[in-house]
Amino acid sequence: MDLQELWEIVRTWLINHGLKIILILILMVIALKVAKMFSRKIFDQFRGEHAGVEMRKRADTLSGIIQLILGLVVIIISLIMILGEFGIQIGPILAAAGIVGVAIGFGAQYLVQDVISGFFILLQDQIRVGDVVVVSGKGGLVEKVSLKNTVLRDLSGNVHFIRNGTIDVVTNMTKDFSQYVFEIGVAYRENVDEVIEVAKAVDEDLRNDEDYKDDILEPLEVLGLDKFADSALIIKARTKTRPIKQWRVAREFNRRLKIAFDEKGIEIPFPHVTLYMGEDKQGGAPPMHVKLMGREEAAA
Repeated sequence: MDLQELWEIVRTWLINHGLKIILILILMVIALKVAKMFSRKIFDQFRGEHAGVEMRKRADTLSGIIQLILGLVVIIISLIMILGEFGIQIGPILAAAGIVGVAIGFGAQYLVQDVISGFFILLQDQIRVGDVVVVSGKGGLVEKVSLKNTVLRDLSGNVHFIRNGTIDVVTNMTKDFSQYVFEIGVAYRENVDEVIEVAKAVDEDLRNDEDYKDDILEPLEVLGLDKFADSALIIKARTKTRPIKQWRVAREFNRRLKIAFDEKGIEIPFPHVTLYMGEDKQGGAPPMHVKLMGREEAAA
């Protein structure tokens, strides 16, 4: 075979297949750019002026995931088409790839489960960095949310790494707003209406305080006399605050309520024990004999 024949073969192949390969590569590049624009466009609403830093991070993460998936699909399809132009049978390759994919799927099933769960956690905005949540029996401040795991730090400083695939129920205590429920216990002799008025006055004073008024969203909601406990009447109320501010507000409210109760002479009860000696049918009770013992006699 001389150079002229070789050139004719190459020229014929380039005309019949080379131009198609070039066209496939051009279309692949265009498709990748479209995928990038599309993945960013669908999350533009989360990157507005009013969006927080964490919202932008979440949008960037989801955008990157969608771009990666679309890009892989475009590249795989393009490679299959190019291999076809080279005359390579793709059937055996796909079969081998399927077997390898199944093997990898079994080995990395927990990783895939974590990534899918993490994607939907981010997509549905269930958890954000800075939220206080209870996840898988562990509670704390969210320090990081990734596709694979969620990181919490509890009040004692312990850090919990939780796989997203194990998360069944998420209790978010600081999403949009927070509330704190008070159970105010007073002695049975106290006037319930007076106690409620004192609690409302304390709440009003707290809402007028420069240090707390921006954290409290609504006046104290008094739910009423909730139950008759062993030694106290329990009055239930709740306050609505900005996210994660409920504990700060509650501690200050409790401090001021204690001061107000002391000024009004309202008793905060402690456990009491009543000795009942019994009665006869005529309503008489037997005398209770009380003997006072000195220290030396008690020690003996």
